[in-house]
Amino acid sequence: MTRYYSRIAGVLAIVFSQFAAGNIGESRTLSFYHTHTSDQLRVTYYRNGAYIPAAMDELKVFLADWRNGVQHEIDPKLMDILWQIQRATGNRETFEVISAYRSEQTNRQLRSKSQGVAQYSQHLLGKAIDVRLRGLDTRELRDTALELQLGGVGYYEKTDFVHVDTGRVRRW
Repeated sequence: MTRYYSRIAGVLAIVFSQFAAGNIGESRTLSFYHTHTSDQLRVTYYRNGAYIPAAMDELKVFLADWRNGVQHEIDPKLMDILWQIQRATGNRETFEVISAYRSEQTNRQLRSKSQGVAQYSQHLLGKAIDVRLRGLDTRELRDTALELQLGGVGYYEKTDFVHVDTGRVRRW
C-alpha cells in the first residue's frame, strides 16, 4: 500500500510541477519504435518553455497513418502525457507505437471490422496514441495514465497495449 501512495504522490507532484514557474530550462525527450513500420525516432520536442516546431514536424511524419501515409498535426499535450508517464514510473525506455494518427479512410475501414473503433476517434484528430512502454507491464502503464487524469485511457489486455488521448478524462 505504501508503494501505491508513494506513486500517487509522485504523479501529483509531476502534474503540479507542470504549472509551477521555473521549468523554463526543461527539455523533454521521447524515444519511439513503430511496430508496423520498424521505424525509430528519438526526439526532443520541448525545450526552454516551448514546443519545438521542427520536432513536432518529425512527430507528424513518424506518427502518420501507417496504412496510407496520411499525416496530421499531433497534439503536443499527447507527448506531454507520455513524458509524464515516464517521469511517474521512472522508466525512460522506448515507447512502442501500435497506432497514432488515423485518417478518416482508415478509421472507416477499422470500424467496419470492429465495434471497438469509435466513429469520432481522438486518433482522427492527432490526439491519441496506442502504445507499450518497454520494460513496463502494460497494466502499470494503464494505472499510471489513469492516475495522471490528463485524458482518456483504454486498456487492451489481449493485444497488450494502452490507448492514451488528450480528450476528456475517461477509461475503458
